[in-house]
Amino acid sequence: MPKVTFIDPEGGTTVVEVSAGSDDLLEIAEEHGVKMGSACGGVCACSSCHCYIREGADSLDEMDDKEADRLDMGFDVRPNSRLGCQTIVRARDLVVEISKESIDVWYNEHPERRSERAG
Repeated sequence: MPKVTFIDPEGGTTVVEVSAGSDDLLEIAEEHGVKMGSACGGVCACSSCHCYIREGADSLDEMDDKEADRLDMGFDVRPNSRLGCQTIVRARDLVVEISKESIDVWYNEHPERRSERAG
């Protein structure tokens, strides 16, 4: 089973084992309490689940046009940027850095937890 390591901009790290090909990064994050924004509910209608694939990107399916169009709405887009809702974990381990924009959206979606915010 592949492992996904989530690194958030607050310095936290969460490592989870997942079944290959079953869930996207956003679903995995939500299932394991990882702070990743999901303003549109994971239907590729925004860029709030923007993340960076630090390791394992070559094991992922290529980005389709819909994801690329939505990612163009994101902030600080880099060559390794992906949308969590469109990124299915395959057979290899991944290291995923959650973008600052994504964690900002997460706190906006969970105002009761803003007191936990680092910094």
